[in-house]
Amino acid sequence: MGTNGLNGLRPSSKNTNKDVQDKVDTAAANVVSTSRVLKPGIFAPIPTFFLDGSEDLDLKSFATHVVRVAKAGVGPLIAGSMGEAIHLTHSERTTLIQTARHALDDAGLTDVPLIVGTGTGSTRETIQLCKEAAEAGADFAIVITSGYFAGALANNRKALKAFFVEVAAKSPIPIIIYNYPGASGGIDLDSDLITELAEECPNTAGVKLTCGNVGKLTRICATVSDPGFTSLHPRKNANAPFLVLGGFIDFLVPSTYANAHGAITGLANVAPHTIAKLFELSENTLQDGSLLPEAQRLQGIVARADYTIAKASIAGTKSLLQKLYGYGGNPRKPLPPFEPEAFKALWNHPHTQELVKVEKELSGKLKA
Repeated sequence: MGTNGLNGLRPSSKNTNKDVQDKVDTAAANVVSTSRVLKPGIFAPIPTFFLDGSEDLDLKSFATHVVRVAKAGVGPLIAGSMGEAIHLTHSERTTLIQTARHALDDAGLTDVPLIVGTGTGSTRETIQLCKEAAEAGADFAIVITSGYFAGALANNRKALKAFFVEVAAKSPIPIIIYNYPGASGGIDLDSDLITELAEECPNTAGVKLTCGNVGKLTRICATVSDPGFTSLHPRKNANAPFLVLGGFIDFLVPSTYANAHGAITGLANVAPHTIAKLFELSENTLQDGSLLPEAQRLQGIVARADYTIAKASIAGTKSLLQKLYGYGGNPRKPLPPFEPEAFKALWNHPHTQELVKVEKELSGKLKA
């Protein structure tokens, strides 16, 4: 894969946005509606990178990273939780979408779809963000439940359902339901509600379960992964099947056997080749049981690393990217930077080192 490994695609030391922005402005005028296919697999919530001092968008590093993960076989998700969507303006989201789309197209990755986070406080603004995302070149939106008024919404099933029904009906692009209690005031959508939305809302294209509930995933898959589901509940867009995606990567092998469709995982930013390989192995075990021990071995490495690195959150992930690829930087304030001593402990942790070793091997950078 050429420049696809740990040392490839390093941005210029000048770290300027001008060249990238000029290309984006030209491409934005020519954006056309596309219908890229949403396929089972691994997706990475791409961090948003900021320039030191100003906290302006670092578009060069962002474009570099989007292409890096996509070349490894991982789909990019823009302006999600890892992307600090809550810290972005509408115009910044648009700029990131246009930058990502242009970078992918320029790299010959024209078939790679863009998933974009559009969840926010109100139903009205969420719908507006879906429209703006579509206009900027997004193929799919991922929508989190608003958690600011969780006290009023958490036990109001009717209101929760109405939110997703209205957003799905009015969004120009298919939406993915994002169930993340940790970022939505503790609101945790149950399997019955998610299944109902899949059945009744033809413009839904899946769910991300960052609740980590394998039982919930199994129950949803029992309906939506059934061969007859699509004929009974056809999608508005035939290229947008309803995918059930884990929000963590530590149970990918078990979820494969529940007929799930992959995962959206922050760890795929750090080790995209490894996570893509794990998905490939997991899927192939369904036809060749002899591959299961290797899938389980790699799942163990990934699960241990995910447990260790996820606790470092956004700042820790960015610090690892800085160490591995030469870009990363700090989150936007008020999120604090990752302290040097904490990073030293994270980098030297055996779980991290084991993952880095596998990633180097799979990306072709480890010399024999």
